Amino acid sequence: MASVQEIRQRLRGQRIASLRSRIEPLLAGRAGAEVWLFGSLARGDWDARSDVDLLAVAPDQSAADQLAEALLGTGLADDVIGLSQGRWLQRQRGDDPWWRGICRDAIRLQPTLQP
Repeated sequence: MASVQEIRQRLRGQRIASLRSRIEPLLAGRAGAEVWLFGSLARGDWDARSDVDLLAVAPDQSAADQLAEALLGTGLADDVIGLSQGRWLQRQRGDDPWWRGICRDAIRLQPTLQP
């Protein structure tokens, strides 16, 4: 019999895999765009009431905002933050504790390439 922790890990993996497959069409034709999962699901301490938090990163802010709107429009996430690649790099190198936590725990959701 699987432990509660094993079941939670399996369910988390399934949710992340589902997110990856569902964002693939949204990334088509968006060169340089990335989607990152952050928050409780990324950390692994989620529960049934947890929301899905995504970070939409693109070469410029306008493209990031468009990707964020597309992600919200699909209902894949409850909250999406759009950042240009430059601003995302600044956040990764900065000392803001909130952003440090996001950067530490974030999971890149690009679909895995098949051989």
